[in-house]
Amino acid sequence: MDLELDGADLKAVLNRLRRAQGQIAGVIRMIEEGRDCEDVVTQLAAASRALDRAGFAIIATGLQKCVADIEAGRTAGEDAAAMRARMEKLFLSLA
Repeated sequence: MDLELDGADLKAVLNRLRRAQGQIAGVIRMIEEGRDCEDVVTQLAAASRALDRAGFAIIATGLQKCVADIEAGRTAGEDAAAMRARMEKLFLSLA
């Protein structure tokens, strides 16, 4: 399945990924500076949440496309059970 995001969805995902990128850079700086462990972990957790949200947004878009493909009868040779298993695997990868 190709990643197809419309303008607004694409912008939101990219913003989340850029935020996570900045937070990860901040974590690296904090570690290099010997900052407090609690502050580092808090920042790392924020980066993790930003990545999770970007992943969920991408999966939700994929799920929406899969449902539309099923409704249109265009599953590209993949039956509904196989598509469900693939989507379940994607969800679990973020759990």
